[in-house]
Parts: sequence; structure tokens; C-alpha cells
Amino acid sequence: MCSPEEAALLRLEEVFSATLARINSFVLQPLLEAGHDWKAGCPVYEVTLGRCLPLGGSVGASVNAPEPSDPWGRECLQLLQQLHRSSQQLWEVTEESLHSLQERLRHPDSISLESLLLLHCADRVLQVHLEYIESYTSCVAVQAFQKAVKRRSEYWQGQRKVLQQLLSGMSSEGSVGTALVQALRQPLTHHVHQYVLLLLSLGDTVGERHPTRELLVHAATVFGNLQSFMRQELDQAMATQALWHTLSSRLRDVLCTPAHRLLQDSQDIPVTVTPLRAERVLLFDDALVLLQGHSVHTFDLKLVWVEPGQDRCMFHLLTPEEEFSLCSKDPQCRVAWQWKVTQAVCQTLRGKKDFPVLGAGLELSEPPTCRCGAYTFRAEGRFSQATYEGEWYWGRPHGKGTLKWPDGRNHVGDFCQGLEHGFGIRLVPQASEDKFDCYKCHWREGSMCGYGICEYSTSEVYKGYFQEGLRHGFGVLESTPQTPQPCRYTGHWERGQRSGYGIEEDSDRGERYIGMWQADQRHGPGVMVTQAGVCYQATFQADKMVGPGILLSEDDSLYEGTFTRDLTFVGKGKVTFPNGFTLEGSFGSGAGRGLHIQGVLDTAALPSDPGSTRKRQLGLGVFPVESRWQGVYGPFQDFVQAGCPGDLQEALLGFHVQSSRELRKSQEYLCCERTHPEDHAGRMEDILEELLQHRAPEALQQCLRKALNNSLHPLGKLLRTLMLTFQATYSGIGANKHLQGLAQEEVKQHAQELWAAYRCLLQVALQCKGQAPEEDEDAETRDLQVHRLVLPLVLPSFYSELFTLYLLLHEREDSLYSQGIANLSLFPDTKLLEFLDVQKHLWPLKDLTLTTNQRYSLVRDKCFLSATECLQKMIIQHLGAEIHLIRDMMAPIHTGGLYDFLLTALESCYEHIQKEDMRLHRLPSR
Repeated sequence: MCSPEEAALLRLEEVFSATLARINSFVLQPLLEAGHDWKAGCPVYEVTLGRCLPLGGSVGASVNAPEPSDPWGRECLQLLQQLHRSSQQLWEVTEESLHSLQERLRHPDSISLESLLLLHCADRVLQVHLEYIESYTSCVAVQAFQKAVKRRSEYWQGQRKVLQQLLSGMSSEGSVGTALVQALRQPLTHHVHQYVLLLLSLGDTVGERHPTRELLVHAATVFGNLQSFMRQELDQAMATQALWHTLSSRLRDVLCTPAHRLLQDSQDIPVTVTPLRAERVLLFDDALVLLQGHSVHTFDLKLVWVEPGQDRCMFHLLTPEEEFSLCSKDPQCRVAWQWKVTQAVCQTLRGKKDFPVLGAGLELSEPPTCRCGAYTFRAEGRFSQATYEGEWYWGRPHGKGTLKWPDGRNHVGDFCQGLEHGFGIRLVPQASEDKFDCYKCHWREGSMCGYGICEYSTSEVYKGYFQEGLRHGFGVLESTPQTPQPCRYTGHWERGQRSGYGIEEDSDRGERYIGMWQADQRHGPGVMVTQAGVCYQATFQADKMVGPGILLSEDDSLYEGTFTRDLTFVGKGKVTFPNGFTLEGSFGSGAGRGLHIQGVLDTAALPSDPGSTRKRQLGLGVFPVESRWQGVYGPFQDFVQAGCPGDLQEALLGFHVQSSRELRKSQEYLCCERTHPEDHAGRMEDILEELLQHRAPEALQQCLRKALNNSLHPLGKLLRTLMLTFQATYSGIGANKHLQGLAQEEVKQHAQELWAAYRCLLQVALQCKGQAPEEDEDAETRDLQVHRLVLPLVLPSFYSELFTLYLLLHEREDSLYSQGIANLSLFPDTKLLEFLDVQKHLWPLKDLTLTTNQRYSLVRDKCFLSATECLQKMIIQHLGAEIHLIRDMMAPIHTGGLYDFLLTALESCYEHIQKEDMRLHRLPSR
């Protein structure tokens, strides 16, 4: 059997549904029509199933009418349309509730109390009410009803009696606008109030253990909270509406928006602002506003941080560009303002209003210090007019974020305390359409610092280090072959200019410069190698050669003296020819008359070694090997000295990134394939741990091999960068035999530096584990470890370029050796054994009693095969280059040992085969 309270709820829903239908018919539809600014009279409406339809029309008739031309009219119309939709949804949910009550009353035995919509869907009913309240209070706050009434004042004056029937206690003298506000408010407040009373009464009729007890308590609580929320919302909307009358029209146009709700006014609770000046302070639910004359300073509450002040009557506020304090006369006023500002900030960050009242939500009342938001900077500076969107901390960009300037510049990356800090990508548009400079780099305190890859609109690409926004340290600048003057520079930079040791390759001129730079010009000793095979060593000053130099031509002629960039001899000099002749004197040239020489030609004094000119090496002693690539070693040393922090590992020697010559404006281009900084910490710990576990000699070499082959390992990164410098110096145009000495000592130096890098990493690993560091090695022990462990592992990485230089240097000897091998193939077997100085007692004829034919056959078959097998091991096309490479790279510990003896024996055979007397040896007739 149904209770009287359920019957009362049924009557309440019936009355409220009918009231909503009348409000829709006699209030909302005419308001929408007034909002559309129709000139015709109002049509007659009827109520059909609670929906208000004009006779002969449709629901969308008013929607298709022309919109108002002024912005305020359009905004009011949109608010009225939203209110109409909210009212329709409220009517629909009321009808559903009414239907559930009717079914319950008809079948009380079969349909339980839990089936009532108000109980099992209380939260859904609540949400519909909240949306209606939001729509209604927005209209109240901007006086949308009054503005709509003014458009058709005569019609509304005639509707006064109808409004009086809808409202109880309406005065005949009150304005129509006020009556409309009450007509949309009064039924709802009465309805919610009755909900609470009836639900509480219904709850009293059921026992404590009744299954619907919990649902009834929840529903009564929900609608009780709704009462509190509705009172607060209505009060805030009325206070906001009253505020506009106290402001000038200019200020009202700026501040009056449907989103604003006034929470506090300094005219009610006085406060002053320091150091900013403000006549009035307004706290809205989404912004803090300071008024000074006609000036309006608005601060988005999402980006306002509240700091308690040291003074009991003051508290501090932080915003992205301003810091100021609110001061009151007494602590109570300060507490009131600080509490309201704090709660408003919390509410704004949550993105929804507190329910049931401001500051009473379930979330923490203190706003988080780390937030996300968007802000456009207005003050002068690097960020002026730029919009930042991302993470913030105490009023400063901090964390991940994006900066966008009006001129098209974009920056995506990490920020710290308001500045770019960490990895970031910046696009800078150029004057040409769709042309951008793209900087993918590490930043420190607002400037590029660390490793970066920059792709310029000129088709140039820089990969290297920066400091304070300028190229500084080691870096490679390269242009594409399609550019008018293609070139590539690999070396050191200082304050954005080429300075120190560096290599420049000019593909257009077909030459490579290896040497010193200063202020973007060749300055100091340098070696020039040309594609034609000519190379020279000279001193440069401000990009010009000064003083004497050394020039080596392709035919191994040597010139020592002064000459020009186009290789013209001028002044005093000396030429040494490959055959040992010398020409010394003064050189000059006349227009169209060739080279003029006045000097002495010496054909008598032949050098003791005709190959001394051919084997002359350039650059040795001029560029100290330990200081050539300090720009590569230095960052690694700094990284280790800092304790190998994981967040700096990526900036150490580069990151993996998609290579692309074509710069694009799309947002996707701001992302690159690279190792994420958060992954580095764990990887670095694993790397250090692995070094500790593989310190034994047998395991150490395997550990080093694995590290050097890993492109993400610090040692692997270092090796790959050194390979890049080696290729830039000695491959292609740089493959010149007179650079073999430079290359050889460079490989050995790289091996030493890699071993030192390993030792540094090991010391960091020991320190992290709290273990005592290892003692420093003496020079002998270090050299032994370098040659025994590191050099065999790194030599394959440099072998291709290095061996090419050895081939070129020993080309003549290898040619003689090849000719000697060809001659040996014509020797009979016994003569071959005799020539090779194989002792006869080792010949395979010892202690054999054979006939002459048998002996001849055995020598032919056995001895010849044995000799052939021996020769096959020696028939290496470039054996001389191999022998000298092995000799130069052999560990000092092997000097005088078995390996040294075997290599010496091989050298003897190699030189013996080259001898002239062997080629002149009389061969037997066939």
C-alpha cells in the first residue's frame, strides 16, 4: 500500500510539470521571439503534452528566425535558447518521475518503492536541475530577461495578468523584467523545497533496515544540498547583476559576460593592493579584477597562486607577470578575502562549481602548486605577445609546455622557473613562404646549451654544441650538394664562430682544409689537401697565407718556400724532385709568360733515401694530438665530473632524431624520435652496475666491446663521434698519403681517451656504491691496457680510412712486391726453395732412396705444393701496407718478443722479394 507522502509527491510532480509547460508557453517562447527581434505580433500558443507549440507552426519556427544584429542581442538570444533547452529537459525528467509515481500507485504490490525515479536516479535528476539553474542564473547575471522585454515592451505589459497567475504575491507595480525573473525562479525553489520535505517524511515511514532507507537518505541529502547550492547561485547572480549598475559603460562592456559571478567586492570588504594601484578589487568565480580608472587588470584564477603573508592583515598573490599583495585593516577581512580567493582558485582548477556551496567540496581546499593552463604574455621581453600552454609552478612555466608567438615562432619542450630548460624544439619562420629554421636542442635558463640539431631554411644543418644560444664547442655544419657553394665544417666553435681545430671541405673547389681557425677565418697553421693530389702546409692569418710553407705535388716533388692560394711559386724557395735533384732560388711569374726561376739546379747530391720526399708527413708536431678534439672529449669529462646524471646523458653526445632536409610547419614536425630523458636514469644505473660486475680482465674486454657497439652507451656515443671526425678528416679528398702520420697518432689518442673515459665511469660507479676509488694508473700500465684491451676493439672503426692512407703511402713498395711475386711464379720448384733460402735438410727429400724420375716427381709434387702454400699466405696485394700498419699499432710489450720476430721475418721476405737481383735472376729455359 502506498503512503500519503508518495501521493503528495505525485501531486507535486503533476503541478510542477504543468507549471513548466505554462512557463514555456507564456514566458520562454515569447522571450525567444523577442530575442529574435520579430516585428510581427505574438502568435497564439497552446499546451500539448506539456510541449508549447504555436498553432500551425513547429518547434523550430522561432529557431529559424533571423538573429539579432548586435553582439549583445545575439548573446542574450543564445542564453535564452540554452534556458529553453534546459527547461525542456527539466520538464522531461519531471514527466518521467511522474510516470514512475503513477505506476507505483497503480501497482503498489508489484512495483517497489526503489523503482521511483527520484530514488534510483537521484543523481541524474540532480544534474538536470543543475543545468537549469546554470542557464537561469546566466540570464539573470547579464539581465537577459530585461533586455528581451525592452524589445517588445507593449506585448509584455499586456501579459502582466498572465504572469500574476503564474506567481503568488506579485505586485502590480513591479517591473515586467523582475516578474519574469520571479516566474522562472519561484516554482523551482518551491518544488525543490517540497522535494526535501516529502523525502524526509517518506524516510520516517520506513524502518532503519528497510532496503530503500539508504536511497531515501541519499535523495534527501542530494536535494537538500541542491537547496543550498541554488540559494548561493541565485544570490551570486543577483549580486553580479547589481554590480553592472555601479560600473561605467566602458568597464561594463569589458567585464559583463555570462561566465562571471561576483564572489567579493572591495566596496563590501575593503582591501588595498600593493605595489599595484587599484581603486576597486572584484573577485569573480573565474578571475580576479583590479580597477584603476578606466584600466582593467584581469587575472585568470587558474594562474593565481596564494601565499600567506607575514603580516596578519596581508597575503601575497603570484601571477605569470605580476606579484602583489592584498592588504586589509583587520585580520578578519584578510581571512575572508584569502579564503574566498583560495576557494575560487580551487573551484576554477576543478573546472566545475563546488557542490553544495563554495568551499564545501570533497576535494582539498588548498589549490595545487603545479598546474596546467594557457597564458599570453603582455610585458616586454622575449615572451612578449607569446602564448604559453602547459605546466606551471608558482606563477612560472615549469615542466612540459608550448610557446607560440604571433609571428609564427613555436617552442615545444621543457621549462624551469619560467625559462626554457631541458630538451626543446623551436621553429622560426623565415621571410620566404613555408621556410623555417628548426632548432632541436637542449636549453639552459632560456638559451640553447648542450647538444642540438638545427636545420636551417638555407638547407644547412648544424649538429653540435651550443652555449648561451650560440654554437660553442664541437659541431658539424653541412650544406646540401644542391646549394650554390656546398661545404662542410667539422670542428670547434667559439661564441658562434669557427675557432680552434677544424676541418672544412669545399666540394665546389675540391679541397679540404685541416687546421686552426679564429673568428670564422683560417688562422694559424693549416694543411690544405686538393682533389688533384696536391697538398701543402702553411701558416694562415685572417684567411690568408703568410710566410713560407711546404707544398707536395702529385709526383712527390717537394717545394719549400712562399706561394699563393692558387699554388703559384713567388719569392725564395727550394724544389726537391723525386730523383733527388734540387732547384733553389727566386721564383716569380709574369702575365702570360709562365714561371720565372732564378737559382741553382743541383743534380749531384742524391739523397740517401730516394723515398724520403714521397714519405714526408704533414701536420706532425704542428697540431698536438691530445688537443685536436678536446671539444669531443670535454663534454664527456664534464658529464662524468657531474656524477653521470641521467637527465644529462641525452645532451652528452647527441640524440637519435629523424633526419629531414625539408622543414615543415606542421605540429607533428615538432616531435622527434629520441630517447626520453626519464628513461636515462635507469639506463645509467644499469650501465654503472655492469661496469662493476665486469672488472676481471677476461670479462672486461667483452664488457667494453658491448659498450662500444651500443649507440646509446656513453662510450659508444663517444666512439661514434670520434669516427665522424676521423671520416671528415681522412676520407674522400682527405685520403692523402701525406696525412698518414696524423691519422695514425689520432687513432692511438682516441684509444687512450676511451680507456680514460672507461676509468672515469668506473670511479663514478664505485662512488655510487660507496666503495673506495681505484688508484691512478702509471703511464706504463695505462699504455699496456690501451694496446691490449681498447685498441683492438676500436681499430676496426677507423680501419677503412686508416688503411687507405697506408695503401697510398706504400703503393710503390707494394707494386714492386706484386711484380716480384709474379716473377716467382715462373721459378721451378727447386729454384723457388733455393731463392726462399729454405735449408736443404728441410726439403722433403731427406732419407729417401728414389730413382731420378721418382725424386723429380716428388720434388715437383710435394715440394712445389709446400712452397706454393707458403707463397699463398704471402701473396697479399698490399702486404707492405699491412705490415707497416701492424708495426705501428703493435703494443710496446711485444717489442723483442715472438710477434716482433715473426713480423720482422715477414718484413725481410717482403723486402727480399722486391730486390732487383731477384727480378734479374736467370730463369731456366722452358
